[in-house]
Amino acid sequence: MLKRGRGIALSWYGTGYGNGFPDYSVATVELAENGEILLRVGATEVGQGSKTIMPQVCAEVLGIHSDQVHMICEDTREFLDSGTAAASRQTYNTGNAVLKASESFKKALLEEARLYLKLNSTAGLEMADQKIWLPIFPSRKTTFAELASHLKSEGRVLAVTDSFTAQTIGMNPETGEGVPYWPYTFNAYGTEVEVDTETGRVQVLQAWCVQDVGRAINPDLVEGQIDGGFVMGLGYALYEDLGVKDGVIKNNKFAKYIIPTAMDIPTIHKYIVEDPENTAPYGAKGIGEPTMVPVAPAILNAIYDAIGIRIFELPATPDVVLKAIVADREAKAKAAVAEGADANG
Repeated sequence: MLKRGRGIALSWYGTGYGNGFPDYSVATVELAENGEILLRVGATEVGQGSKTIMPQVCAEVLGIHSDQVHMICEDTREFLDSGTAAASRQTYNTGNAVLKASESFKKALLEEARLYLKLNSTAGLEMADQKIWLPIFPSRKTTFAELASHLKSEGRVLAVTDSFTAQTIGMNPETGEGVPYWPYTFNAYGTEVEVDTETGRVQVLQAWCVQDVGRAINPDLVEGQIDGGFVMGLGYALYEDLGVKDGVIKNNKFAKYIIPTAMDIPTIHKYIVEDPENTAPYGAKGIGEPTMVPVAPAILNAIYDAIGIRIFELPATPDVVLKAIVADREAKAKAAVAEGADANG
């Protein structure tokens, strides 16, 4: 028999290393010889979108297109460390470092333009599309390329480095006081499942993912993160089992370690909630790990709604679910027999 159920789960998740551990990021913005912008930052790209987000932050400050910002992040000889691609921290932590470096670079570039244009102040100067000009005197104008050429002729390079350290306070082990993480990301996920009570197979039919992102710098990347996080949570809930016993991994190859395929992915309805964080780059929070956290609880709650049985073992593979169903039937049968015996005195 096929039974359907729905379940929801809510979660909140702290950004970064946390608990007072120094969470430090650094970025360098440089004017290249051709007038384009070099962004040197140790934000390793592992599919989360750092190579898209960081240039976007820099470009927004400088009034140019993100394609005009060339990010260097693969060669550690070219940049300083900005921490790991972990803890959902890169958009917030390193994004803040990029924002600060870009703002400092803009001030420095405007000062170079002031000197080059022989002005007595940077007041009123505007910057956009790789150009700098004085609106009240339009003939006083220059370009990034022109300034780069001028700097080269003087044997100078314009590069600005800035950093950001997240604000966290370690927990007091005696009083429990502290600020272990900041900021926090919130979400609410729901799932609809179908459980085959004869085989124990669980199929997720639909999902609803409501995700707080602070500010979606790139909405397409946010939706991609939700899709990826949900699928990872789905695998954790229903399929993936290392089978560790006595320190040995039993399912050590993909012939045994089962992961979700395209056929297992439900329709995912995604809802982005924007509540900008005032300490974040343009309000954006990190959402790498938070998109995974509520998936398994939502699925397990849906299974309970469908069959009235709590599953306490993950992954909830067909054998686990069927074993729970059989145990529940046997328990109910024993209870019925005992109740009948009591009734008959």
